[in-house]
Amino acid sequence: MRIFLTGGTGFIGHYVAKELLGCGNEIRILTRHPNKIPSLHKVPGISLIEGSICDEDAIRKGLEGCDACIHIALGWGDTPLAMLENDTRATVFLLEAAAQAGCKKFIYTSSTAAMGKMRPVMTENTVCLPIDLYGATKAAGEAYVLGYHSSQMKRNVIRPGYTFGNPAFPDGCTQPDRRFLDMAQAILGNRDVNVIKNDGTQFIHAGEQAKVFRAVLESQANEEVYLALGKEWISWKSIAQKMIEFAPGSKSNIVEKDIGWADEPMMFSVEKISAAFGFAFNGWDHLEEHIRWQLGRAKR
Repeated sequence: MRIFLTGGTGFIGHYVAKELLGCGNEIRILTRHPNKIPSLHKVPGISLIEGSICDEDAIRKGLEGCDACIHIALGWGDTPLAMLENDTRATVFLLEAAAQAGCKKFIYTSSTAAMGKMRPVMTENTVCLPIDLYGATKAAGEAYVLGYHSSQMKRNVIRPGYTFGNPAFPDGCTQPDRRFLDMAQAILGNRDVNVIKNDGTQFIHAGEQAKVFRAVLESQANEEVYLALGKEWISWKSIAQKMIEFAPGSKSNIVEKDIGWADEPMMFSVEKISAAFGFAFNGWDHLEEHIRWQLGRAKR
């Protein structure tokens, strides 16, 4: 299968590229920074096209002869109109261009942020109530993707949760969130580690996130939404405790700030990816390795 991939030099994207290459696909990556991961130029089956998700000519050219389109890139903006132009409009153009190019499948990368306000039960059918511009543009993108019926192209949505991991390639990238690294630097510097009491999430490793993309791509699903997270809720405090354990001699203390968050966490349901694909991911399967890697990174 020939796949057009946006965001393929980003964190989740380069894991998706690696996963899909491993099963014999050809990947065309649209990227603003074609030299961000130099080793990709030498990987058989990957070609890089320089351009942003607002570059309509690059997109049309890249989509020629493709069987599927996976949209992971985000177009950012500091105002509602900028987000509308740089992300929502760009998504709609890509959607239409993929259909016109003859793609059979389209996967849109949304986020749990599209759902916004947490409620006791968070499933794929929970009404989206975004609380920021990022969530709003993701919810808008979902609506266009699911509401587009101008072709026979199968369209599905993946909502990743907090995704972590070491680089997929030696010169690849890790998650943009600095909390792991900041925590490691504090522990190695014998400084206090500040966390919010009862703060945590359903961590999922990027390699497992990529398996969700592959499963949806290879399925016959259409107009489906999939929450992609780990099955276990893990606190940042427990991560800090493990990191201190892995840094013998550290004199760091964990300082919890109580801002009134409940002891019982609200959870996103992962029943759908379990029923559809047999997935049941546990963040701790990879967190210890990632913690050690972040400690090593903090020493450099």
